[in-house]
Amino acid sequence: MKKSLGIGVRLADAESVRRYLRQQNILREDLKLMKDQTWIYFPVLKIPTTLSHYQKVELEFEERRKTPRSYKEIVNVPDVIRKDLPTSYDIVGDIILIKIPSGLLQYQQVIGKALLSAHKNIRTVCRVDPVTGELRTRPIVVIAGEKRTTTIHKEQGLSFFVDVQRAYFSPRLSSERKRVARLVGNQETVVDMFTGVGPFAVTIARYASPKIIYAIDKNAEAVRLAKENIIRNHVLDRVEIIHADANDIAQVVPEKANRIIMNLPFSAMHFFSYALGIAQEQCVIHYYDIVREDQLPGKIATLHEIAATHRFELSVSSIRKMKTYAPREFYIGIDITARKRADVA
Repeated sequence: MKKSLGIGVRLADAESVRRYLRQQNILREDLKLMKDQTWIYFPVLKIPTTLSHYQKVELEFEERRKTPRSYKEIVNVPDVIRKDLPTSYDIVGDIILIKIPSGLLQYQQVIGKALLSAHKNIRTVCRVDPVTGELRTRPIVVIAGEKRTTTIHKEQGLSFFVDVQRAYFSPRLSSERKRVARLVGNQETVVDMFTGVGPFAVTIARYASPKIIYAIDKNAEAVRLAKENIIRNHVLDRVEIIHADANDIAQVVPEKANRIIMNLPFSAMHFFSYALGIAQEQCVIHYYDIVREDQLPGKIATLHEIAATHRFELSVSSIRKMKTYAPREFYIGIDITARKRADVA
């Protein structure tokens, strides 16, 4: 509690007085107002003459709890290591996913509790390691809050059921998913080769008018979640979820694609031949990878070489750095148009 000058206002006049006090920058935002059945008392820095006809008071007002701008302001760690605290993390639904350097592991629970305090809508904080394996999962340890890894994530007016431990999902691609959806033409056949829990497929189905989207993943748990998400978002008529290995895509996709999504950083290159095998004579491929900037020309050259063996020519319409993955490494998106060579009968 803190003593402050205040103005007593009848309830009927409270909203107009509040607006005026804020416009004049004299309402104390560090203290909470008080009220009873008849009056509201605003803590103020001063009482202007324009409001002198209202009741002047001096009261003990309750202090507002300040919301920290960053968890770093409240985390209880030695100052010498404060500079090493992670500066970024992902928020999936009400779960925070954070990478913690090995030198700070002894403080992981303290970091987790500080993140909970700084984010009132968060219920769980997880330490994560890099995604590994062909199923795209990652080791996860709950370091603060509720002991769970499932959540509902909302973006772009859509809702996704996610298990951050059993299937990969990146909230940072929300804008990219909407961007791709805007590019999809009417009655296109779209293939999402590594769909995960289905965010690309569902976004396209809701915000474009494709003929069909074949959404494929090898991870059985991801497929289960994707099926739930197409029902949750009412796109069951436009998305077909397929549990299969991308190596077998030619056997499981019954028609050629106008557009292919290859969101499998580090490994998408290995499946580029399979993508071309299901491409129509002209096909757009949204290719995603994690590379150092000096590696990018070599990566693109390799894609051209692979295409040539399948008698396709490639044109790159855009290359985008979407986020930093590690020092000097970027998560990139490349829009590619593949055209069958004219000399092919």
